[in-house]
Amino acid sequence: MAYTKVTSNKSPWLALAEPGGVYVNPASHGEGRFVAPAEWIRKLEENGQIATRYCDPDGNVSMDEEWNINGSYASIEGITSPDGRVFGKMVHCERSGRFINLNIEGDQNMRLFEAGVRYFE
Repeated sequence: MAYTKVTSNKSPWLALAEPGGVYVNPASHGEGRFVAPAEWIRKLEENGQIATRYCDPDGNVSMDEEWNINGSYASIEGITSPDGRVFGKMVHCERSGRFINLNIEGDQNMRLFEAGVRYFE
């Protein structure tokens, strides 16, 4: 399980997620991580395209491997296209539901799919 913090809600996919909110979801990537030169990370940040970052349960963004589980640069977990309509992320928020991960504390529902349906209707 990985903790992520919403750092930008520029994307319609994140319209119902709480800005600054911390969500916990399963991670199952073995080797994937976000990698980019510092210049591109700065550009993404300036444009509000860094949507989510790995963090601790209190929302502190961290490069510590306990929280940044794959070593992503700048603790980036998810980014968006410039217009926000495309959202790429690492952890699996689709693996949540009424009877799933009942023993895991923390908000598991970013409401991505509900927000996406509302936007694209």
